[in-house]
Amino acid sequence: MATTDPGPAIELSQVSKCYILKKHKVFLVRTVLDRLLRRQPDHEQFWALHDLDVTIAAGESVAIVGRNGAGKSTFLGLVAGTIYPTVGTVRVKGRVGALLELGAGFHPDLTGGENIYLNASLLGMSKTQVDESFDQIVAFSELAEFIDIPLRNYSSGMQVRLGFSVAAHVDPAVLLMDEAFAVGDQAFQAKCIERIREFKAQGKTMLFVSHGLATLRGVCDRAIWIERGRMVADGPLEEILERYSAGQP
Repeated sequence: MATTDPGPAIELSQVSKCYILKKHKVFLVRTVLDRLLRRQPDHEQFWALHDLDVTIAAGESVAIVGRNGAGKSTFLGLVAGTIYPTVGTVRVKGRVGALLELGAGFHPDLTGGENIYLNASLLGMSKTQVDESFDQIVAFSELAEFIDIPLRNYSSGMQVRLGFSVAAHVDPAVLLMDEAFAVGDQAFQAKCIERIREFKAQGKTMLFVSHGLATLRGVCDRAIWIERGRMVADGPLEEILERYSAGQP
């Protein structure tokens, strides 16, 4: 029996993203005069991404590489749905589990346990699903003795443990990671990588941003190189990393 092609898991078509940067002016009178005389606009446009066409198949593990400010985090934000394209379309199939920013979706006045429910709900889990996974999330985070204290008392490393632990139990179709291994001890990093390899074996689609090339080599098969918001290269991981390291598009 013929199988139906489910199509790409992620598809960006002619995508560009523009941010409006407001200028700060010290004197109100000068600001009013500028507007009246139309001397200068009070904002600037910054195009973070330009005309991206990217197709990622279900089950692919893809690294997004580039220098700081290249547009990598904007790329992940578009896929996560936390920001929207100025031009073009972004299509993603399935639930997305995203760890894009330390403490994203957390509230400092809530306990670690309460933040598990809050963050998991933002990622699409029902209360019943969180109830069933709660003990596993806490155990993975290794924060059981701190789970009933407010998050404001957590270190950044503890917060990323909790954030990753929630994301790892959402059972996402698409997993997004932005420098998630930059914080935390080596033992926990190794634990995270092992969990990611389990996702890979399950056929999950994964996108990673990391400056740790060794980490990318352990989990990714393909790389997309972005500079100044434009795609420089797209291909097999080792080939792209070699060119990126040498600065040769």
